[in-house]
Amino acid sequence: MNAQFDNRLTIYEVSPRDGLQNESTVISTRAKVELIHRLVASGMKDIEVTSFVRPSWIPQLADAAEVVASLPAHDDVRYWGLIPNRRGLDRAIDCGLSHVATFLSASETHNQKNLNRTQRETLAAQQEVIETAKAEGLTVRAYISTVFGCPYEGYVNVEQTIRLSQALLESGADYIVLGDTIGSANPAQVKRVLRSVAEAGVPIDQTALHMHDTRGTAVANVIAGLNEGIRIFDGSVAGVGGCPYAPGAAGNAASEDLIAVLESMGWSTGIDLDLACESGAFLGEELGRSLPGRMHQVYLANREEEESCSA
Repeated sequence: MNAQFDNRLTIYEVSPRDGLQNESTVISTRAKVELIHRLVASGMKDIEVTSFVRPSWIPQLADAAEVVASLPAHDDVRYWGLIPNRRGLDRAIDCGLSHVATFLSASETHNQKNLNRTQRETLAAQQEVIETAKAEGLTVRAYISTVFGCPYEGYVNVEQTIRLSQALLESGADYIVLGDTIGSANPAQVKRVLRSVAEAGVPIDQTALHMHDTRGTAVANVIAGLNEGIRIFDGSVAGVGGCPYAPGAAGNAASEDLIAVLESMGWSTGIDLDLACESGAFLGEELGRSLPGRMHQVYLANREEEESCSA
């Protein structure tokens, strides 16, 4: 007898971190915590809440400790912090986080611009950080940026991604996250890369996709990943986000767009779409600008129409 089909997917929410790190407006700690409260209320179970990089690098997230100290307590929600090195790991542990994410780039140039060190140096440092984190009982996801294209080098050989993925897994990483940092991927490329990575022994159930929507292809690329067995997808409410070291990169795949499309295809995210849209609307108001998510725009238009009719 065949096992019952499992239609559950994970939307890993990055708006409090990746969504805010490239914004010119620095929102208050209070607003960040309110956003996280709203995300939790919508049903999101994995939320990347901040980054423990040097505040001078990412001043938008300089209040990491304050945000973590104010997080709503929920046993079934995993809060994640991005860490660049051992010092970042120590800060995350001191704050009480049990889930951390490391990052490096598949392309040498982007890695040096993003982390100010060579890829070889970064990998060696991260292997030590991951081993330490696992020894402390933490869960680790390891981002690999520029997998599908680099703003400085263009094409990135998939062998780079395979080599880094294998090394990170051997060090103890629980998840490998393949990033389309500049939003240049297409569904055929996603299929090729994922098949190459899986054939090299990287477990598909430990692989996630982090897509950007620069060319309007994020949802299509997520579906391509879905067809290859990926079940974890990063998203950011209202499509907010970007990378300071990836010129021209647009926002992340909008969580509301992913929820709407994937749920309509029969998959279950466990997230209330209306509440996710309300979270995106709140964030847009705090940032004081229009945000690109498609369902976000639909939600705002419908809300405006309802308010007009009730006036």
